[in-house]
Amino acid sequence: MTSDWWRTAAIYQIYPRSFADANGDGMGDLAGITSRLGALADLGIDAIWLSPFYTSPQKDAGYDVADYCDIDPLFGTLADFDAMLAEAHARGIRVIVDLVPNHSSDRHEWFQAALAAAPGSAERARYLFRDGRGADGELPPNNWESVFGGRAWTRVTEPDGTPGQWYLHLFDSSQPDFDWQNEQVREEFRRILRFWLDRGVDGFRVDVAHGLIKADGLPDWTPAEGAGSMGGAGGVSDTLGDEASGVALEPEISEEEGDGAPYWAQDGVHEVYRDWRKLLDEYPGERILAAEAWVDPLAKVAKWVRPDEMHQSFNFAYLETPWKAAALRKVIDESLAAFGSVGAPSTWVLSNHDVVRHATRLSVTADNPQGHGLGPRSQGIPEYAPGLRRARAATALMLALPGSAYLYQGEELGLPEVIDLPDDARQDPTWFRTNGERYGRDGCRVPLPWEADAPSYGFGPTDAAWLPQPAQWAELARDQQAGDPTSTLSLYRDALRLRRTHDLGSGTLEWVTDLGLPADVVAFRNAGVLVVANTGTAPVALPAGEVLLASEPLPGTELPADTTAWLRA
Repeated sequence: MTSDWWRTAAIYQIYPRSFADANGDGMGDLAGITSRLGALADLGIDAIWLSPFYTSPQKDAGYDVADYCDIDPLFGTLADFDAMLAEAHARGIRVIVDLVPNHSSDRHEWFQAALAAAPGSAERARYLFRDGRGADGELPPNNWESVFGGRAWTRVTEPDGTPGQWYLHLFDSSQPDFDWQNEQVREEFRRILRFWLDRGVDGFRVDVAHGLIKADGLPDWTPAEGAGSMGGAGGVSDTLGDEASGVALEPEISEEEGDGAPYWAQDGVHEVYRDWRKLLDEYPGERILAAEAWVDPLAKVAKWVRPDEMHQSFNFAYLETPWKAAALRKVIDESLAAFGSVGAPSTWVLSNHDVVRHATRLSVTADNPQGHGLGPRSQGIPEYAPGLRRARAATALMLALPGSAYLYQGEELGLPEVIDLPDDARQDPTWFRTNGERYGRDGCRVPLPWEADAPSYGFGPTDAAWLPQPAQWAELARDQQAGDPTSTLSLYRDALRLRRTHDLGSGTLEWVTDLGLPADVVAFRNAGVLVVANTGTAPVALPAGEVLLASEPLPGTELPADTTAWLRA
């Protein structure tokens, strides 16, 4: 295993409850993951990142943690985890686990102790309890809104039965925020990090890494209309922009404006990660920290990956960029410059468990802010085939870029967002906290199809699945794609193989301007490979060279619309 593996790695996100179910209860589990690692080794990824599998009431699919050092029985046991880790390492696959430091579950023993304790106690000081406003404390301490909708404060009933203090929860009311000014909290997470590092994990993806520290005094704050729920610029639709130029216009957010949200991206958070980096550096094998930081601009995201802090940060600016050549060139340039300025690799990502799958999202023709999701009443939903075509082209472009790439389970099968989930099947807290106004994220979390003719399409040994799977899963199942050289699975496998063969992750991007290509074509060279992506609506002349990869069949000497090709110049 090479040095600095994370600089060029292709990292595959596993959402455990939806990946593979070994015991047939309809919920994916660790044993299921172990049983399918061969398929991931065949795909050609370098590492897996697992969303939470810790003990949890599952109010937010495991991102509400009750015990950070044990496995929820839904997913198995610590022995199952150790077996999965050993099997992954035996196959040359590193394992990154999710860590949720911004908040715990309200079932965590610390929060239960806080509820039983008095205002001002050491138990309450681990969380953000505050007295309410108003004559009798009947109003919340400030006007903050939850990421999932509704207010970010809940009032408790004190042990004597009287209305009492309020506690902060930037997410669901079952997810109280820790007070990271408290040294007890910091020491507890050092213990948690060591617990998993001692077991052999290769790193941590840090949930809400731009949260943790809140501004002194917790001042009122009202975000801009249409802002993304997690911060950052928010969603950008394909229709927003200058019609003459065809360039989507993204919200301009200065660093000063980004500093305005008193619960995101406070400077004090960097002290936490410098402390964690020292701890990780004590361990052999280059264990890494990867930040989920929804922050704008990219120059500010780079603060999370300075040499003494984290190794990587997700590039949400890239994820949110529309399929427009000028916008893509701009975000690629800004990404390489921002991350390169601190000696970090850029990361690239198109899908994850919190956003509409890019086989659908990149072709949506109506505004769709991050976190809102899509459902039967949503506007601008594309047809599957054109959406997949664009997604395949976008993936082929992304995997040719220098740096590290993140893939979300199922995108290698071309899975779309599941739009028509029944209302009574939805489980995302966003759906409930907004009374159905926002669909939330269930549509990208539907269990995977492995075999077309098996129960639950091979997800498990029975028909059970925690979210209903659509009939379309039969034609998209892995076994149906495995032998088809034109399938999306084959495209991903070929792209990852060529990416490694040509060492594109370690290459240097050089924009191509000498081939006379139209403005709606993205073209660059990287490590001797010419990459050409046609984001326009008409075919363009294909440059000369041996075709190494194409996201769609190439007719003659033309590159069709919504198609990307790799050529040996």
